[in-house]
Amino acid sequence: MPAYVTLNPTTGRTEQEFAGLDDSAVPEVLRRSDDAFADWRATPAAERAQLLIRIADAYGRREQELAELITTEMGKPRNEAVGEVRLAAAIYRWYGEHGPDLLEREVLDPQGSDESVVQTEPVGPLIGVMPWNYPYYQVARFVAPNLMAGNTIILKHAHLCAASSELMAEIVHTAGVPADAYLNVFASNEQIADMIADPRVRGVSLTGSERAGASVAETAGRNLKKAVLELGGSDAFIVLDDGDLERTAEVGARARLSNTGQACNSPKRMIVGNDRLDEFTAIVTEAFESAQVGDPANPSTQVGPLSSTGARDAVVDQVRRAVEQGATLHTGGDALDGDGAFMRPAVLTGVTPDMDAYSEEIFGPVAVIHGVESDDEAVALANDVGFGLSGSVWGADIERAQRIADRLEVGMAYVNEHGTTLPGLPFGGVKRSGFGRELGRWGMGEFVNTRLRRTSKTKK
Repeated sequence: MPAYVTLNPTTGRTEQEFAGLDDSAVPEVLRRSDDAFADWRATPAAERAQLLIRIADAYGRREQELAELITTEMGKPRNEAVGEVRLAAAIYRWYGEHGPDLLEREVLDPQGSDESVVQTEPVGPLIGVMPWNYPYYQVARFVAPNLMAGNTIILKHAHLCAASSELMAEIVHTAGVPADAYLNVFASNEQIADMIADPRVRGVSLTGSERAGASVAETAGRNLKKAVLELGGSDAFIVLDDGDLERTAEVGARARLSNTGQACNSPKRMIVGNDRLDEFTAIVTEAFESAQVGDPANPSTQVGPLSSTGARDAVVDQVRRAVEQGATLHTGGDALDGDGAFMRPAVLTGVTPDMDAYSEEIFGPVAVIHGVESDDEAVALANDVGFGLSGSVWGADIERAQRIADRLEVGMAYVNEHGTTLPGLPFGGVKRSGFGRELGRWGMGEFVNTRLRRTSKTKK
């Protein structure tokens, strides 16, 4: 049976099948990546940067082809798919433009010597384990800084993203990156564990579930390998009493439905004062009910299918359990009849700490809305989960909103925006949302040897 299958979540039909990596080929993958490292690290940084810019240019030229592919693979609405392609291109371009400067040596205070400098050097072959929900963007976050740094890449994408991962590899190689400096492999989880354990591999980056992250972290730790993990999230969206409630509710609803709710940093928990809870809930409910659910290839579609019927059924079950445990369902929550992995977006209130939906991540188009009596209660509720990816605070008094944002136990805190991701901004979380950072100069610093070179002209 093929190891990687493109099962169109819109139609339920199998589009393509791909053979998995044979166990006997694993040593050859490791050898090729390791052998390529010496030449790739010796390639001048300015030349590596130009190759990244060529990759960005190719993403621009092939924008529609790239977008169409992930609409088919994981059901991303076409307009959002185009936006993701553009964001991935921007990441490659940012590192192409800024990467050489980030790799320049830093001269320190000599501190008793004639010279003390810090050099930034690559470490070797890296493994990237990528998820299906943002097939291009999350690969770019890992690949662009590490190719720029001079590391070689072994890329394992999600099982349903085989076609897009092949196209990304084609673009990278056509741009001029050597074939063995970037290897796309249809590997199993067991094969990836074996690769991580190999001494030639120097690190691993994973974006995915808590369970996958824990498994990779365990293997990496046992073999003393650096790991960067970007895992789940249950972001809070705190609405203060001094802002434009209607506009904020509409923004929150739109953000929650983006990517059919399948985003780690989606505003999954909306927190509003009890005196305006009903009003806020009514606006979000109306927005969810009016959002067009359907074929993601249709430009007017706002909510596509979930990634699979299994994923859809799991979210529907989460909503059902919440209601059984006492939550109030205002709209949606049921699977739609017919082909594909569609469900009606759901709004829940009355979720309490003894319910599963209070603490678990709901990876689909479901808004959980909480009422609170004070700013302190809002912060306590926001922090009362195991996740710590991002969170936002919305209000007119910016200083008040900033003070509240500064109390959130997250890697990214926003005021009057949510989930903003740009090439030069750090991305990552704390607690069970993972560790390490991607993007910007912080992403360049994860898998490098920050080496001190100290020189004295006379023997000390």
